[in-house]
This record gives sequence, structure tokens and C-alpha cells, in this order.
Amino acid sequence: MAFSAVSVLRGPGEIAAMVVEVTKRILTRPFQFREFIEQAWFITSVTLMPTILVSIPFGAVISLQVGNLTGQLGAQSFAGATAVLATVREAAPIAAALIIAGAAGSAICSDMGARKIREEIDAMEVLGVDPLERLVAPRVVATMFVAMMINGIVIAAGIGGGYFFTVIVQGGSAGAFLANFTVLASLPDLYISMVKAIVFGWLAAIVGAYKGLNAGGGPSGVGRAVNESVIIAFMLLFFLNAVITAIYFQVVPPPGL
Repeated sequence: MAFSAVSVLRGPGEIAAMVVEVTKRILTRPFQFREFIEQAWFITSVTLMPTILVSIPFGAVISLQVGNLTGQLGAQSFAGATAVLATVREAAPIAAALIIAGAAGSAICSDMGARKIREEIDAMEVLGVDPLERLVAPRVVATMFVAMMINGIVIAAGIGGGYFFTVIVQGGSAGAFLANFTVLASLPDLYISMVKAIVFGWLAAIVGAYKGLNAGGGPSGVGRAVNESVIIAFMLLFFLNAVITAIYFQVVPPPGL
């Protein structure tokens, strides 16, 4: 029983310790800026197209569902603003988290895992090079930066989709759409959306790096580590999203109509 309890707690404890260590290395010099640029470009290349393909139908579905619901409640004029607000507060950060964890996190995990089974990580440690400082920290910062950019793309697509389906498809008023959006939404909504995206990118990258650095058993072990990193990242991101949202609504009450 003691061995089982230790086994259960070892993984979360090691991830928490790695979160602390990587964060310390991000905030201390020297920072590998060139590696950050290369990884930011690579992560953008693997996430940009999925983001565009996901954000358009994502915003369309939200707009249609909210429009149908507000129509049944007799609040059709608030349909577009409500859909955009839902996209800004929740849908955009979640979409960014899913894309980052699924594409960027798995890429980081496979890269770290391949280096681990080729014994490159061990060689770096023997030479006195810190893998967390040289490899992990730049990737984490790059993932945070790209997650924020992806979040902005999804928000822009959500606003455009909300306007299109509310005004063009459903025949709503453009003036009512803009007026009600400014009533319901506020700058803190955008701020919390960006904060969520940055935190999600930070956590997904660290989880991917952790699983990759602890991969073993050859290529099949790297594949298992990638699958585990995606699942763990999804679970942590959804839990963290609920916590951040609950805290946000306690600190920033919704505006009155």
C-alpha cells in the first residue's frame, strides 16, 4: 500500500518540481533567445493552420447555438454579443489549449524523448550543460507566446463569425450587435482570456518536456510518453480553466445591464 501511494504521488510531485525549476530558469539569465525564436517559429508552423481550421467552425457553432437560445428567450438582440463574449472568455482559451497541448506539447515531448533515448540529455549533463535551461525554458516561453497569439486569432475569428451569423445570416442589427457587445464585455474579459492562454501554454509545454525527459524503452516508449503528455495536459488544463474562471467571477463581477 505504501509503495502504491508513493507511485501515485511521484508523478504529480515531479511535475510540480519541474514547474518550479523551469520557471526559475525562465526568470534567470542567461536566456537562450535564439532557441526561443527557432522554437516559436516551429510551434507556429505546427499550430497556425489547425487554429484557423478550428476557429471558424468553432465560432460558427457557438453563434448558431447562442442565437437559437436567445431567440427562444426573446433576447435576439443579445445573440451576437453573447456568442462573442462566450468565445472571448471560454472558447478561445480552450481552443488554444487544445491545439497547444495536442500539437505543440506533443512535438516538445517527442523532441525531448528522442534526445533522451539517443542519450543526448545525458551527454549534456556530463558536459555541465543544464537541459532545463538550454532546451526546456526556451520552448516553454515560445509556447506561451504562441498560445497568446493563437488565442488572439480565435477571438478575432469568433467576433467575425458572431457578426456574420448574427447580422448576415440571421438578419440581426449591426448596431444592436456592437452596442450590446460593449455592454456585456469589458477589458478584463480580454485580459483573463490572454492570461488563460499564457498559463495553458506554460503548463502544456512543461508537461510535454517532463514526459519527454522521462521517456524510456526506445521509440515505443517515446510514443507512449507523447500520448500520456497529451492526456495529462488536457486534464490539467480543464481543471485549471475551471479554477481560474471561478476566481475571475469572484474578483470581477459581471456588469449590470
